[in-house]
Amino acid sequence: MKNISILGSTGSIGTSTLEIVERMRDRFKVVGLAARANIPVLLEQVEKFRPTLVCLGRTEEADEFRRRLKTKSVRVTFGREGVEEVAGLTENDIVVSAITGFDGLGPTLAAVRAGKKVALANKESMVVAGALLQKSAAETGAQILPVDSEHSGVFQCLAKEEREYVKKVILTASGGPFFKTPLSQIKEKTLEETLDHPRWKMGRKVTVDSATLMNKGLELIEAHWLFGLRAGELDVLIHPQSIIHSLVELKGGSVLAQLSLTDMRIPILYALTYPERTDSFLPSLDLKRIQKLEFFEVDSEKFPLFRLARLALEEGESLPVALNAANEVVVEAFLRREVNFFEISDLVRKSVEAHRKRAVGNLEEIFSVDQEARQQTWNLLRQRL
Repeated sequence: MKNISILGSTGSIGTSTLEIVERMRDRFKVVGLAARANIPVLLEQVEKFRPTLVCLGRTEEADEFRRRLKTKSVRVTFGREGVEEVAGLTENDIVVSAITGFDGLGPTLAAVRAGKKVALANKESMVVAGALLQKSAAETGAQILPVDSEHSGVFQCLAKEEREYVKKVILTASGGPFFKTPLSQIKEKTLEETLDHPRWKMGRKVTVDSATLMNKGLELIEAHWLFGLRAGELDVLIHPQSIIHSLVELKGGSVLAQLSLTDMRIPILYALTYPERTDSFLPSLDLKRIQKLEFFEVDSEKFPLFRLARLALEEGESLPVALNAANEVVVEAFLRREVNFFEISDLVRKSVEAHRKRAVGNLEEIFSVDQEARQQTWNLLRQRL
């Protein structure tokens, strides 16, 4: 029996993880849950799984949760310290890190520093603090296992391969909702159209990132830190069918590929049960029904944020931190309908161009760059508004 804590339990990854746990109660027990503010869903989760510790975003949500909670055996906390406590629980065997954005860094690092097995769905942590997370994991013996479908695919392809034989790793992208939309028409796209992803069911922020292809740019940076790959060893192809999630080209001409249905429960289950593979309740991939597998190059003119993310990968230091911060601020503004889709890339670019690149070696420096870049982006937004 493995004890699990889930950071971001009411989001898409969190709820999918709990669906797996419910079907495999003989293997997993929930001991901690953390959510920002979705009190109704969190109440249902607590009643069903009976964790010992629950965390919410603010004291207001925590107080309301306590008032509505029927079970009194659960301790309720809140805020950054609270979620890091959930992540570092002594009884944790596995921590699922699924908090969206930069906010996931602190608790992810807490889990790594506690030497836990971390199922990482929060790519931003690795983007802004990959060196720090890997150093801490090496010191504590923590395992960091990718949950993103593309990185899980790479991890599986590389499981029995020597690093010296790897020539290139290729992540695939669905292309999002606007892959076939002419550049001239993208500026007219609405929030609703942006959130209507053709293949994946995801949270709002990552769905917007998928539409701009920023998500794939961030995944390139994440892959660099997860697998120790240089920028020139990483690439992306648009694959609209989203059946092949990653490819690994080896010296000698062979290419390994990982294929599966577009269902995030597949990589989640693999991360939870690794190094085992277990039978699941999930449907098999029926190759007979797949009529075609297509691949296209990324159009950097149409998706300029992807080009900007690759630049951040190549130049390194504080640039990925600034890029991520600017993107989070602008995407939130887009979700509030304060800017249009076409303006996202322009505002992020201007903020990153204004950033003064420098070394970031510890958590304090990373937080400082993040706040500086957010302020710069807020200033740009105020000028725009």
